[in-house]
Amino acid sequence: MADPSTYRPATGSIPTRPGVYRFRDEHGRVIYVGKAKNLRQRLVNYFQDLTVLHERTRRMVTTAAGVEWTVVGTEVEALTLEYTWIKEFDPRFNVKFRDDKSYPYLVLTMGEKVPRVHITRRPRAKGDRTFGPYPQVGAIRETLDLMLRVFPIRSCTPGVYRRAERSGRPCLLGFIGKCAAPCVGDISVDDHRRLAEQFADFMAGNTATYTRRIEKQMREAAAAMDYETAAGLRDDLEALDKVMEKNSVVLSDATDADLVGLAQDELEASVQVFHVRGGRIRGQRGWTAEILDDSTAPDLVERALTTLYTEGQAPKEVLVPVQPTNRDQVLELIGRPVDLRIPQRGEKKDLLATVTENAAEALRLHRLKRTGDLTARTRALEDLGEALGLAEPPLRIECFDISHSQGTNVVGSQVVFEDGLPKKSEYRRYSVSGAAARDDTASMHDVLTRRLKHHLDPPEKTEEESRRFAYPPSLILVDGGPPQVAAAQRVLDELGITDIALAGIAKRLEEIWLPGDDYPVILPRTSEALFLVQRLRDEAHRFAITYHRSKRGRAMQASALDGVPGLGPARRRTLLDRFVTVSAIREASEEELQEVDGIGPALAAQLLAALRSDQATDTGAARDDSAGEDSLDVAVDMATGEILDR
Repeated sequence: MADPSTYRPATGSIPTRPGVYRFRDEHGRVIYVGKAKNLRQRLVNYFQDLTVLHERTRRMVTTAAGVEWTVVGTEVEALTLEYTWIKEFDPRFNVKFRDDKSYPYLVLTMGEKVPRVHITRRPRAKGDRTFGPYPQVGAIRETLDLMLRVFPIRSCTPGVYRRAERSGRPCLLGFIGKCAAPCVGDISVDDHRRLAEQFADFMAGNTATYTRRIEKQMREAAAAMDYETAAGLRDDLEALDKVMEKNSVVLSDATDADLVGLAQDELEASVQVFHVRGGRIRGQRGWTAEILDDSTAPDLVERALTTLYTEGQAPKEVLVPVQPTNRDQVLELIGRPVDLRIPQRGEKKDLLATVTENAAEALRLHRLKRTGDLTARTRALEDLGEALGLAEPPLRIECFDISHSQGTNVVGSQVVFEDGLPKKSEYRRYSVSGAAARDDTASMHDVLTRRLKHHLDPPEKTEEESRRFAYPPSLILVDGGPPQVAAAQRVLDELGITDIALAGIAKRLEEIWLPGDDYPVILPRTSEALFLVQRLRDEAHRFAITYHRSKRGRAMQASALDGVPGLGPARRRTLLDRFVTVSAIREASEEELQEVDGIGPALAAQLLAALRSDQATDTGAARDDSAGEDSLDVAVDMATGEILDR
């Protein structure tokens, strides 16, 4: 426990302007970020007598080993920088709203020449029309499937679209009527854009226009005894009705509003947000957070609004249970006129009460789940530390695994657990080659050497990247038995590291091996410590095999064009855009090749010589093959099943 007086800055050295400050621990990790209108007035409060500080504040200042600050021009800049640093550094003592997952959105890429509709959890590009977030991806997939029946706009990836353009044949969605096939000219680009605008208009709430139009067309077709067309229009109308049923009307005045509900106790808080567009609930999202500082309800509302509208656009109306701490700064951060208020009566007050009830229920469920998880994690860490003879529970564990296919495409993985939970932002993966790839022990020695050298001498990267990679683990766990543990111990000995514990987990009987021991440590089969070690091992294996498959897949997709000197990725892509296949390039003349941008006479001659030489070699090999004339010399992408040209 540190004494705050040892790192207290001189009062006169602290500026009196607005700014953001960071407390760091002994390892340089940022543990708390705060903002202030007056940095001097705010910071001196942290260095009072410890007995008068709030319990959480006292714990933070005694964990810290230093404080630093950055002066900004305005309070809005301080609010923005505080949000950015909390997101970047993930400080342990800040309130951080955490989603159970990233929520799916339905996105229409109106900025593209041929708009595409797709579902994504990633940030949206500027100019896209975005609908959501949706609590369940299954619901939005069903909605999209129904909408494409009536508004058959493009939903394929850019790669699929380009292949259809080159081949002159639409993809499966075009054949079954779920896409108007602009790739092959079945619909013009302008007509397709108008169809996409109608899709967006319907999703934005203007539904009556389209349902009335389809109903009119259906009646006209039935009157003309065109019953097949009428039946299709009837099915289209039923599809739109199903879409509208998924979004019930909650506000009679077709309001666009976000409603923010809050529930909290002394330790945790839950926030729920309903996104209402056109009077209908179009999306919902929620967060939970541990309260590790002295945040009040207005502080929590401020942080929720900052999280919402730093990454997305606010509607015309935002309804909250209490006004945020710095209301004017939040409104300025939003950047557009917004009615930010507490509803006093009527249906909006009732709906906000429903959102708040949702937040209270989410907090109750989270509290029950977290209590069990926290108890199990604490017991697991304590039991593991005791079984391995450690002085204290291993709060940070790093686990390493090696993956390969018969000695090829060798990779290593590093996963990190802190306080018994995975910390995916600090996972690392390694590509192993040369002598280090000859066997598992050599590969493990290579990976751990690279990891621990970063610990001893961090690379010249960004401050945060170097700090994360250099932060020392309490325990290193390797996937394997005595040989892998011995290889890891050699690394510790060679680098002179004595303050990191080491162990290995063998797959056969799930036994734990310690360096130099003749017999393993056997954890009870129902032990929480064993479950934790198994989770670490399985996560390291999953992370390694994912990287290995990716690397192996890239290796399998090698083309005959790859070995031609002077033909880089851009020129290869240009050639394939023009000729589509390697076979077509091989059959082209030098003059035809020179019509491609970047291909001159010398490169064209060199390219044809290389491709025809490969063809002659392949033909000779096929002629000599014992399988006879029926043998085929082809390459297959094992990830997709696609036959590749050589």
